[in-house]
Amino acid sequence: MAKRDVAQPERLEPEADSGPRKLQRIIALVRKESYQVMRDPSSIAIGVVLPVILLLLFGYGLSLDVKNVPVAVVLEDASPDARGLASGFALSPYFDAYPVRSMAMAERLMRAREVDGIVRIRSDFSRETARGRGEVQVVVHGTDANTARIVQGYANGAVGQWMARRAAEGHPVGAAPIDIESRLWFNAANDSTYFLVPGLIVLVMTLIGAFLTALVIAREWERGTFEALFATPVHADEILLGKTIPYFVMGMIGLALCVVGGVVLFGVPLRGSIPVLVIVSMLYLLVSLGIGLVISAVTKSQLVASQMALLLSFLPAMMLSGFLFDLNSMPAAIRAITYVLPARYYVALLQTLFLAGDVWNVIWPNAAVLALMAIALMLGAKAAIRKRLP
Repeated sequence: MAKRDVAQPERLEPEADSGPRKLQRIIALVRKESYQVMRDPSSIAIGVVLPVILLLLFGYGLSLDVKNVPVAVVLEDASPDARGLASGFALSPYFDAYPVRSMAMAERLMRAREVDGIVRIRSDFSRETARGRGEVQVVVHGTDANTARIVQGYANGAVGQWMARRAAEGHPVGAAPIDIESRLWFNAANDSTYFLVPGLIVLVMTLIGAFLTALVIAREWERGTFEALFATPVHADEILLGKTIPYFVMGMIGLALCVVGGVVLFGVPLRGSIPVLVIVSMLYLLVSLGIGLVISAVTKSQLVASQMALLLSFLPAMMLSGFLFDLNSMPAAIRAITYVLPARYYVALLQTLFLAGDVWNVIWPNAAVLALMAIALMLGAKAAIRKRLP
C-alpha cells in the first residue's frame, strides 16, 4: 500500500524587525509599565511621596550641627571678668547654660544626663587672668565621642572669643603671639544641611532606581505575567527599555523635587550649572536602574530582590559613600571597597556641584566612572534578561 504524502506545515520565518515595529513594541511596553506604576501605590509612595518626606526630614529634623547643648556653668568667681566669660556661654546659640553654685551640683546634673558639659570658672580666675595665666575647666560627657569633640570645640571657641574681646580692650590675656583666623571654604555658615541635601539626592535616586526596579521583573515572575512575553516577538533590549523608561522619568521627578526643595526651602547653594547636574544625575540613575534590573532578572522573588537591593545599593549609598562618614577615616580595606560603589562618585559630584561649582577635574573622572558602570550594568541586565527568554 503506497504511502500518502502528508503535507507538512510551512515554517514561518520571523519577519525582520523594522524601526517602526520595534518602536511600537517599546512604546507598548512603556505604556504597560507606566500603567502598572500608576496602579501600584507603593511605587508612587517611593517615587514621589518619599522624596518629599526625606527632604523635610533631612532639612528640618536631621542635622549634624550641635546647638542648644545644655551645660552647667559653675561660677566660683564673682568678678566682672568671670561674669563676662559666663555670659559668653549664656548668649551663645550653641549652649543652653544652667548656672549652678558648686561643682558637686554640676556633677550630679552630669550623671543624670541633664547637662552634657560643665564649664567651671574657678575662684581665682580673675587674679590668675590678670597675671596672664587664667584657666577655665571644661568637662564634657564622653558617651558620644563625636558630640563631645564638637561641644569641646564650641567651648574653646567661646573662651577664644572672650579672650579676643579682652585683647581688643587692652587687657592682658596671656601669651598669644599668633592670631589664628579660621575660614571654611564652600560652607562658610558651617551648616550641615549644605551636605545633607546632596546626600539625600543620592538616597532618593538609589531608592527609585535600584529598589523599585529590583521588584519589576520579579513581580512579573510571581504573578505569572512574564511568561506571556514569551509568546510575543519582543527582544531583551525592548524589555529593558520598557522597564527602564518609566522609572527613569520618576527618578528625574524625584531629583527635581529634591533640588528645588533644597534650594528654596533650605537655601542650599547650587553653584554648579544645572545641565551638568542633570547629566551626572542621569548617569547615576542609569547605574541604579541597571543594578535593580540585574537583581530583578536573576531572582524570581520580590522579597529576595528587595533584600538584595537594600544590601547592594541603599545601605552602601548611606554608609560607604562619604555622605555621612568621612572616607579617609575608614580602614584601608573598607576604603578600597568604596571604589566599586557608584554612590561614592555621585556624592563627590553632587557636593562639588552644589558647594564648589563646576570643578572639572572632579567632574570628569567621576562622571566617566559612572558612565562606564552604567554601560556595563545595562549590558549585564540585557544578557540576564536574554537568558530568561526562549
